[in-house]
Amino acid sequence: MKRILVPLDFSETSENAFVYALEMAKVYKAKLVLLHTFELPIVDSQIAPVNYAEMYESLETVNATQFKDEIKKLKQMAKENKADTIEMSHILMDGDLIDCIKKVVHQEGIDFVVMGTNGASGWLETFIGTNTGSVISDVNVPVLSVSHDTKFSKIETIGFRTRYKDDEIPALNEVLSFARKIGANVKCLYVKTPDATQKGEAITYWESVFGDEKDLEFFVIPSEDIEATIEEFIVNQGIDLMAMVFHRKNFFTRLFTTSTTEKMSQHSKTPILALHE
Repeated sequence: MKRILVPLDFSETSENAFVYALEMAKVYKAKLVLLHTFELPIVDSQIAPVNYAEMYESLETVNATQFKDEIKKLKQMAKENKADTIEMSHILMDGDLIDCIKKVVHQEGIDFVVMGTNGASGWLETFIGTNTGSVISDVNVPVLSVSHDTKFSKIETIGFRTRYKDDEIPALNEVLSFARKIGANVKCLYVKTPDATQKGEAITYWESVFGDEKDLEFFVIPSEDIEATIEEFIVNQGIDLMAMVFHRKNFFTRLFTTSTTEKMSQHSKTPILALHE
């Protein structure tokens, strides 16, 4: 059984991500692993004596109580989304969020992470600075990030940003497999910049490899501005979820650090699926 990790902080942001996780769990018949973390505050013991054991027990008790209340709420949400048969387990950990996620991914054999990301405007502009961006660069499983105010809606069209690299073919196959399960179509975007190294042969090869896919389209758009082109593609093609392959952090950082535009605000609610090469 596949396992999907959902980090929770009792906010509407993580609850929105939880609904997406429920839908993913339905598709893959997966188990949800719900994680909440907390950290001990930094206190200058020279100013005030600190009993760390008592502080830890107090914080653990408070967080455990909040977590227990949140689980009740999430179970009700699962019932409302006709997903109350999905198996869920709960983990409460102390420590840095990213470190805890990495540990749980390894210890629990996690296949997928679904988590919320904050940011009212210019969401992609601040994406790399968020916990979600750190998770994407630090774990080797797919990460679905859901904007803070995104409410779940049916995924009918999935975008896939490609550079026609061979190591992206497994990722596209993974996206296509998911699309078949939910009845969605996939639209691949290649932004052909003036300094692009890919030649027509690579594009022809990809189209031949996936020639039997009826619900797959390829778009080659010449442009000097990769970021703006992706933004326009999401809006113009009605993309409900945008999938991209994570190659390396410096590329990903460049991709997501762009000035805020009116078009960006139009699709800031689009979930981003980060896949690893």
